[in-house]
Amino acid sequence: MTSDSPVTMDSGEHPGAAALRDKVRQAVSAGLAERIRADEQAGRPSLGHQDRRDMAEKLAAEAADEHAAAELANPSEAGLIPDEVERRVIALVLDEVFGMGGLQPLLADPDIENININGCDQVFVRYADGRRAQLPPVATSDAELIDLVRSLAARSGVEERRFDRGSPGVSVELPDGSRMFAVMAVTGRPAVAIRRHRFQHVTLSGLRELGTIDAGLEELLGAMVRARLNILVCGGTAIGKTTMLRGLASAIPPEERLITVEDAFELALDRDPQHPDVVALQAREANVEGEGAISQTDLVRWALRMSPDRVVVGEVRGPEVVPMCNAMSQGNDGSMATLHASTSQGAFTKLASYAAQGVERLPLEATNLLVASALHVVVHLAEARDDKTRVVSSIREVVDADDKQVISNEVYRPGPDARAVPGVPLRTETVDRLVEVGFDPDCLDRAVGGWQP
Repeated sequence: MTSDSPVTMDSGEHPGAAALRDKVRQAVSAGLAERIRADEQAGRPSLGHQDRRDMAEKLAAEAADEHAAAELANPSEAGLIPDEVERRVIALVLDEVFGMGGLQPLLADPDIENININGCDQVFVRYADGRRAQLPPVATSDAELIDLVRSLAARSGVEERRFDRGSPGVSVELPDGSRMFAVMAVTGRPAVAIRRHRFQHVTLSGLRELGTIDAGLEELLGAMVRARLNILVCGGTAIGKTTMLRGLASAIPPEERLITVEDAFELALDRDPQHPDVVALQAREANVEGEGAISQTDLVRWALRMSPDRVVVGEVRGPEVVPMCNAMSQGNDGSMATLHASTSQGAFTKLASYAAQGVERLPLEATNLLVASALHVVVHLAEARDDKTRVVSSIREVVDADDKQVISNEVYRPGPDARAVPGVPLRTETVDRLVEVGFDPDCLDRAVGGWQP
C-alpha cells in the first residue's frame, strides 16, 4: 500500500462492505495467531512469509463465503455483496495485515525518525532534521488502531506477542526494522510509539559522514573494536545508541561468531551479510498461563554456551548486567552493549542499580569491581547544540574500582557544542594495545577542529 491515508472503503462502496471487512480481518488475524501458537506448542518451525500469506488468503476466502451464506440464510438490508466488491475487500484486508495499514505512508518516508500516536487521530512525528509535525489519522477509529497493532504483533519476529487487556503493552520489531511499542487499557486511548532506524547497515565511516564522529574518533573507535575492548554505548532515549552499536559492529572481522541478545529484535546483525555467523536471541514474554517467560538474563547465560567470539546485548535494562559483565571478563573480550544514561559517568551508577536487582544481590563494592574488570570503554552520545545532530560527546576509559566508585578517565570530553574533544590521555598500556591492531597514536593529538570536514 502506498496511499497517504488509512485503509478505508470508498464512501460510495456497497453498504455491507464494512461488515465484511471486519469479519475477514478478524478471521485472518485470529487464524494466523492460532497457527503461530499451535506451531510453538508443537515445536514446529514458524511459517514463512509466503506460507502465511497463502494461509491468510484461504482464511479470508472462507470468511467471505461464511458471510455470504449468512446473508442468504438471513437477508439484511445491505444484501449480498457483489464478487467485485468482495475481492476488493479481501485485497484491502490482506494489504492491511501484511502491510502497515495507515502506518505505511509514514514508514515509507525516509526523513521521519520517530512516530508517536495518541489515539488514531493524534499522530505526531519528528523528522531527522529536528522538525516536528502533526499528521493525518492512521486509522478510522481507536478499535481499528488496536487491531492494526495486534496484527503486527501477531506476525512479528519469531513468535506472536499478545496485545489485549491481559497484556496491555507490546514491543515488536516491524518489517522495516523499526521498533514499535504500544499500550492500551492503561491509557484513555491506545498509544503507539515507533522508533525508526534509518540506517540499518551503517559503518564508522558512515557515522563520520553523518557528523556523529570525526575522522580521529573513527580511527580510535575502529581500533578499540579490533583490539577487542569491551564497549558500553550510553545516552538518552532515541539518541542513536543502536545505530552506533551497528557502526562499531561493522569493524568486527567477518569470520567472528556473534551472539546478540535483545528484548525485541532491533540490531539485525543476523541480516547483515558482513556478519555471516550470527545468532540473534530475543526475550520471550510469559504465555496466558503466566509460564514460559525467558528473560535477557537467561539469554545472556545461554549465549555463553554457544561458543561466541563476542556477545552483543542490545540494551542493558536489568539484572542481565551481571552475566553480561561475567561474559566480558571471562574470555569474550570485544563484547558490546547499550545503556540508558544521561552522562558517561552516570553509566556506572546505572549499572550498579541494575546489578542490585539480580538474584546475586551484589553490594555496590562488588558490582564496581565486576564492572571495572569487565568494561574497558564507555562511549556517550548526546545531541549537539544545533539540536539536529547526534554526536559522540564523551569517551571514558575504565581504570579500576575503589570501594564505592568506578575509577575512569574521560579521554574525550564534551566541547562547547557537545562534540567530544580530547581530554585526559589514554593509558600507555591501552595505547600499546591499540597500536598492535594498526592504530596511529597521532590521531589522539588531533586538534579540536578535527570535527571540521
